[in-house]
Amino acid sequence: MLATVIPAPETVLLDVEGAKERFPVRRVYCVGRNYADHALEMGGDPSREPPFFFQKNADNLYNGKTFPYPPLSSSVHHEVELVVALSAGGADIAVGDALSKVYGYAVGIDFTRRDLQDVAKKMSRPWEAAKAFEKSAPVSALVPASKIGHPRAGSVWLDVNGQRKQSGDLNQLIWKLPEIIAELSKLFVLAPGDVIMTGTPAGVGPVVKGDKVACGIEGVGKLSLTVA
Repeated sequence: MLATVIPAPETVLLDVEGAKERFPVRRVYCVGRNYADHALEMGGDPSREPPFFFQKNADNLYNGKTFPYPPLSSSVHHEVELVVALSAGGADIAVGDALSKVYGYAVGIDFTRRDLQDVAKKMSRPWEAAKAFEKSAPVSALVPASKIGHPRAGSVWLDVNGQRKQSGDLNQLIWKLPEIIAELSKLFVLAPGDVIMTGTPAGVGPVVKGDKVACGIEGVGKLSLTVA
C-alpha cells in the first residue's frame, strides 16, 4: 500500500443487519422530488419530467442515534427516504439489468437546511450547504436484497414526538428503482459502494432540539433518533 503525505481518510462503513461485515460507501446520490405529492408541496411539477440528482458526501451517512442540529440554520426539515446500496455499477445500465446491481436497502433521513436551500434556489446557487452538511443522513442497518428482495410497494412514514408527519408508499415513486439506477448511470459511472437516496413523500417539516424522530419503511426497517 502506498504511503500518504497525510493520514488517509477513513472509509465510511454502514452496518449490515445480521452480519459482522459492513458496507463501504463510495458516493451518495439523491433524487429530488420523486413523489408527486412532495413535488406539489415544494412548488414543483409532479409530472414525469426527467429526474434530477444531487449529492451528499459519503461521511454524511452514519448509524448514529442522535442528529446534531447544524449551525447557521433555523429551519431544518426531515425527509424520510428509501436508501439503495449498490454492489456493482457501470455506465448506461439497462433498466432490466438495474436491480442486479443492488446489494441491499435501508431507511434514511435526508435532513435539509430548508432556509439555506430556499436562499440558494432564489439565487440559482448549488444546494451543498443545505444538503451535504455533517451528520445530515442517518441511516438504519442495510438489509441485503437476498433476504427481502427488491421492494416495489410498502408504507413509508415518519413521526416527530409520536405524531405522524410523513406518510406515503413506495409504489408512489415517480421514477421506480430500476429507472433511477438506469437514469443515474447515464450521468455518472456507478460503482460498488454507491448509495442512492430515492426521494421523500409529502409532509416534510421542521425539527428542533429535543425532538424524537422515528421512521420506517414496510419490509425494510426502522430508524429512531433524537435531535440534539
